[in-house]
Amino acid sequence: MRLPHSAARVRASFDDPNLVSCAGLEPVMRLAEVCGLHGIVAARLRVPTDKGANASGKVAAIVAGMLTGADSIDDLDVLRHGGMPAVFSGIYAPSTLGSFLRAFSHGHVRQVQAVSRQFLIRLAGRAPLLPSADAVTFVDIDSLLRRVYGKQKQGAGFGHAKVGGYQVLLRGLNPLVATISTPHAAPVIAATLLRAGNAGSARGAASLLAEAIATTKAVLAAQAGSAATPAATEPVAGEIVVRADSAFYSRAVIGACRRARVRFSVTVRVDAKVRTAIATISEDAWTEIRYPQPVWDDEQQRFISRAHIAETSYTAFEGTRQEITARLIVRRVPDLNRSTMDEQGELFTVWRYHAAFTDSPYVLVQAEAQHRGHAIIEQVFAELIDGPLAHLPSGRFNANNAWLACAAIAHNLTRAAATLAGRPHHTARAATIRRHLINVAARITSHARQIIIHLPQHWPWQHNWRRLFTTVHAPPT
Repeated sequence: MRLPHSAARVRASFDDPNLVSCAGLEPVMRLAEVCGLHGIVAARLRVPTDKGANASGKVAAIVAGMLTGADSIDDLDVLRHGGMPAVFSGIYAPSTLGSFLRAFSHGHVRQVQAVSRQFLIRLAGRAPLLPSADAVTFVDIDSLLRRVYGKQKQGAGFGHAKVGGYQVLLRGLNPLVATISTPHAAPVIAATLLRAGNAGSARGAASLLAEAIATTKAVLAAQAGSAATPAATEPVAGEIVVRADSAFYSRAVIGACRRARVRFSVTVRVDAKVRTAIATISEDAWTEIRYPQPVWDDEQQRFISRAHIAETSYTAFEGTRQEITARLIVRRVPDLNRSTMDEQGELFTVWRYHAAFTDSPYVLVQAEAQHRGHAIIEQVFAELIDGPLAHLPSGRFNANNAWLACAAIAHNLTRAAATLAGRPHHTARAATIRRHLINVAARITSHARQIIIHLPQHWPWQHNWRRLFTTVHAPPT
C-alpha cells in the first residue's frame, strides 16, 4: 500500500459530529438491553449517595467501554466522540464512572458479581453459548497475578508468578476466575473474585466454585429452554466436570464438587504417597498417546509430542471424614536430563510423572485429554489481559473488584455477540471480535425518524456484522 501521488497535501481535522469509530457497539449493547442488563442492575445494585445514582446506566457505560477495548477509567471516554450521543443516551464522563466505582463497598461488589451471573443466564437463553453441553460441560477454576506498580494500591502484595519459565515474586493483585466451556465452545466467565496479591491460589476457591457450579446448571437450563432456577440441584444436560491444577487440590474444593454432585479432575502433586501408588502400575498397563501439537517443556527445554498414560485407584485425604477414593490418572514423559543405571550397569529411562485425581466416568484416553484441556482458561486470562485487565485502574480494592466483575460481563457479552454473528467468530479471540464487529468506523445519519448507520463498503466481515445486527433487532411492526 502506498499513498496516491496525486495527494500532494493532506489535511486532518477532528470536526465531523456524525462519525463514530465503534459502530458495532449498537447491536452488542442492544443485545445487552434485550437480555435485561439494565433491569438486573437496577434490581440488585444499590450504591449510596449521589455517586450511585442511575447505577444501571453507569455499569452499562463501563461495560460498553470495555467492549471497545478500554483498559482504564480514562479510556472510557471513547464513548463520547462524534455521533455516539445520537445512538446512545446516558453516556458518562470517565471521572463520573471513576467516582461511582470508588463508592463501592464489599457488599456492592457482591451485588455486581450477582448481576454478572444473572446476566450470563439471560445471555444463554438468547444465544447458544455452550453447544455440545448435552455431552459434557467443563468448569475451570484458576488464578493469576496481575502486576501493579503503585504502592498505594489497596491489597497489593508480593505473590509468585511465572515469567519466562521462572518463578518470581511480583507486587500485584490476585484475581480468581471460574469459566464454563464445552468441547465446541469458547469459555464464558461464571464467577470472579479479586484477592490480595499475596493470597494463596485456593483462597476462597471452594465458595467461588459453588457459585460457579450453580450458575453453570442455571445456564444449561436456560439454554435448554427450561424454567429451572440457579438453585437447581441436578444438571439438565450431560456431565459437568470441574477442572483445576494442583494448587486447588484440597478437601474444601473437592468437597464442594461432591456436594454439588458434579465430577472433578484435579492435578495432584507427585509426593511420596502418589509415587507409591504409581509404583503399583504394571509396565504393560501404560498406553502411548500423541499430542495433536507438540508441547513446550520449560524444564527440559524441548518440545514433547508423545507420552504414556495409565491409571490406578487412589484414596485422598485418608484418615479424615472427607476421605475419597477415585481414579489416579498418570502421564509420564522421559526425562532426557537424567539417566540411571541398573545393577548390570545398563542405562534405563527416567520418567517424569504428572498425576490427576478424578472421578470422571470417561475412558482413560478421553479423561486424560479432557484434563489437559484445563489449559483453555489461560486463553481467557490472555484475552482479559489484552483488554480490561491490562490494568487494575483504581487505588481502591473494591473498585478494582467491581472492575473485574464488569470485565466478566463484557467478556460474556462479547462471546454472545460473536456466537450470534456466526462462524468463524463464535470461537475467535476477543481482540478479533472487537476488530471485526465492534470497532468499525461508521457515519450516522437520520431519515424519517430513523437512525441510519453507514458502514465501510466492502467490509470483509459485513455478513457477520449484519447477521448480528438483524438478530438482535426486532422485525419492524
